[in-house]
Amino acid sequence: MTDTGYLGLQNMHGNTTMPKKRSKKNPLNKEDTRHNRKISKDRVPAEHVIGAVKRFKIISDRYPNRRKRFGLRFTLIAAAYNKDVTP
Repeated sequence: MTDTGYLGLQNMHGNTTMPKKRSKKNPLNKEDTRHNRKISKDRVPAEHVIGAVKRFKIISDRYPNRRKRFGLRFTLIAAAYNKDVTP
């Protein structure tokens, strides 16, 4: 599932699900609107996790340290995030 920022992806991958775009001349019908909301509802949790990980700046900026440690640090950040999220 992707958003409309990846327009050419459907040509490369057949199983891609994308929302339909509307225009002034061609508004969406109710079925297309329902389809778009379902896609958005499924994507929101993933987008929240990506945003939370970006707050640590490990994937939003250039990584300044040795590559050997990147996996370990990313795993530690993911574990810290998961600890905050789980009840």
